[in-house]
Amino acid sequence: MKLMECVPNFSEGRALKILEQIAQAIKSVKGVTLLDMDSGADTNRTVFTIVGEPEPVVEAAFVAIKKGAELIDMSKHTGAHARMGATDVCPFIPVSNMTMDECVDYAKKLGKRVGDELGIPIYLYEYAASKPEWQNLAEVRKGEYEALPDKMNDPYWKPDFGPQKFLPKTGATAVSAREFLIAYNINLNTRDKKKAHDLALSIREKGRFKRNEKGKFVKDENGKKVRQPGLFKFCKAVGWYIDEYNRAQISINLTNYKITPPHIVLDKVRELAVEKGIQITGSELVGLMPKEAILMAGKYYLNKMGESAGIPEKSIIDTAVQSMGLDDLTPFENEKKIIEYAIADKNNLTNMTITNFSDELSSDSPAPGGGSVAALSLAMSGALSAMVSNLTFGKKGYEKVWNEAKILAEEGQNIKERAIYAIDKDTQAFYLMMDAMRLPKKTDTEKSIRNEAIQNSTKQAILVPLETMEIALEAVQLSEKIGEIGNANALSDAGVSAINANAAAKSAYLNVLINMEAIEDESFKKDTLETAEEILSEVNRIALAVEENIKKRV
Repeated sequence: MKLMECVPNFSEGRALKILEQIAQAIKSVKGVTLLDMDSGADTNRTVFTIVGEPEPVVEAAFVAIKKGAELIDMSKHTGAHARMGATDVCPFIPVSNMTMDECVDYAKKLGKRVGDELGIPIYLYEYAASKPEWQNLAEVRKGEYEALPDKMNDPYWKPDFGPQKFLPKTGATAVSAREFLIAYNINLNTRDKKKAHDLALSIREKGRFKRNEKGKFVKDENGKKVRQPGLFKFCKAVGWYIDEYNRAQISINLTNYKITPPHIVLDKVRELAVEKGIQITGSELVGLMPKEAILMAGKYYLNKMGESAGIPEKSIIDTAVQSMGLDDLTPFENEKKIIEYAIADKNNLTNMTITNFSDELSSDSPAPGGGSVAALSLAMSGALSAMVSNLTFGKKGYEKVWNEAKILAEEGQNIKERAIYAIDKDTQAFYLMMDAMRLPKKTDTEKSIRNEAIQNSTKQAILVPLETMEIALEAVQLSEKIGEIGNANALSDAGVSAINANAAAKSAYLNVLINMEAIEDESFKKDTLETAEEILSEVNRIALAVEENIKKRV
């Protein structure tokens, strides 16, 4: 599942009615979650946090900007925060299964639409910047709102999208793509702010001013103080004392967790702190973080302990929470701290008990149906292969294959997680197809719109089970590998894994076929059927070979 975050900043932090209307505009877009709305009266600014799949997030950003343009009057705005527009900035951030380049494309798509349809000048900054100097937001926003009349007469300041025209009411908006920012604090067993700040100076990218052996600042030939860089890139940090917690903390902003993740910073601070006689009691996540970041931490600590990371996702997260002391100050709740969990639909099929799922399946409702069952069979295949791998890793007599089994266990968990997601994805694709069929069809225009929606949603209803088939091929290949090297006492489980992968592929194939008749695109039909038949044949071949091989050996 592709997840993207959008954090539009509006130049209004006092008028609750205006903010509520912007929030309602965002919530009106299906497929997005409004995670947070953070207002400041002194700054006269509000930051909204929107998360969802890319297309709905772009739509939510557009309707929010539109509503902000209607309600906010920049000619009357005052506040402590730098600003140049009703919607001041609107960055897109990759959360999961997305690249920065994709976010840049969505930023440009939004910028063009806002410029064309709303007539607001749009400047692209950071990763989306059209000029190197505009990568820095401060440069784009130089002079703020008050400088816009002059900028609109200067060719250098021609907007990337929209008119080069001063709009007193809306001002201008900066749109971008940037990395996810993790706000993270490390807790110390001291109340001394100076000690915390000294550690912060060592780790932050900016570092500290260099001193000589006499403790005096080192200066260059121009008399300027020389800086000594800190240990971590993309790391901003300060030390402070928090009265509520009766302790000092290192307050950290990590602007690229893929390069500088929290757990690596924490472990280094632990080393530095011990040298100074300070103990780290734990740490604190401020706001939310992507699931990928905490899974990275959990796997890191499992690897340090020589344990398999091919365990359930929530167990990996538990390892991260315990290792980092993320529950030192307050309980760490996955549903409130991890983005993917926070936005998950609590009514998903995957949250049901086996009994409730079976009951729902047996009712007269057409969904869930065979596609969801195919995905469930596939999840069982991945889980069984992970189990056999974990029963092999660390077991006496299998030392030669421990490393391979450890890797295969993680592959099994990955297949399981993707298949579980497909259970609901298949049902959602069916309902989208039903929604398209219910569209009005009185006029020729309505008929055309309806037919296009039906074609697109039907293709999606085919591509979902096709993806299940593709994962099934990975699953049966995994069954084959672990069946060859795995614990002899679990051979039958490797066979059942292969059988379930085969059942998933065959079941998903029928779901591809049943929707194909409605497709008008003959090229899509031909290519998709050829791909599905090739996958089905290969999955069946491997599964039968695994089954026969294991029958001979048990």
